[in-house]
Amino acid sequence: MNALMILGRGVLIAAIGLLAWQALVWLTGVPAFILPGPVRVGERLWDTRSLIAEHAWVTYAQIVIGLALGVLLGIGTALQMILSPVYRSVMRPLVVFSQAIPIFALAPVVTLWLGYGMASKVLFIVLIIYFPIASACYDGLSRTPQGALDLARVMGASPLRTTLRVRAPYAIPSLASGLRLAVAAAPFAAVIGEWVGASRGLGHMMLLANGRGQTDLMFACLIALAAFTVVLYFAIDALGDALVARFSEPLG
Repeated sequence: MNALMILGRGVLIAAIGLLAWQALVWLTGVPAFILPGPVRVGERLWDTRSLIAEHAWVTYAQIVIGLALGVLLGIGTALQMILSPVYRSVMRPLVVFSQAIPIFALAPVVTLWLGYGMASKVLFIVLIIYFPIASACYDGLSRTPQGALDLARVMGASPLRTTLRVRAPYAIPSLASGLRLAVAAAPFAAVIGEWVGASRGLGHMMLLANGRGQTDLMFACLIALAAFTVVLYFAIDALGDALVARFSEPLG
């Protein structure tokens, strides 16, 4: 029932937004090449559905692969920082310093190194989501109640076992928050990477549509990207809630 209520609320908000969008177009009389109405965008989305799907799958694949690699790398970094004080003393400044660099400014460099293919886009997504995942996971691992750590020590658990069996369950809520941020940022990173240089993908298609004055096609690509992002976000959100419920009592 809760899921149905959320879905119904989302549909209602979307309907109100579409009506407001159409009303704005009607009232202002803005030209379609500046702001097309939702009906015009919907027609273009339907007419070019095969072409959009062809490019969308490229972008979707980049997002999923980049997310998977970024999450694994971020979690691995957080675990290593907890287990090794030496590693932590070296990596924490580097992780923080990585955020002092304007990541989006690296997109042309990454494209220059890896070319216009999928590899450069995946790496760019990994660079974007690595910090929130590593930071959130490390914070969660660091905030394990001292009583749980003392109990594990009394029972003779090794540092690795303590981390995996005691610290990790307590870190699930923080990791879930990091995953939500990553899911919101990954599509944005993928499109930016495609804008810098690509021969396929929704970002590439949007650039071509912009150059030809096809604003309705640009909006259609945005809708395809937004729909996938919303589905992916709710999937990750449901997974995070399930993990939190499953490990709500780590020592139970």
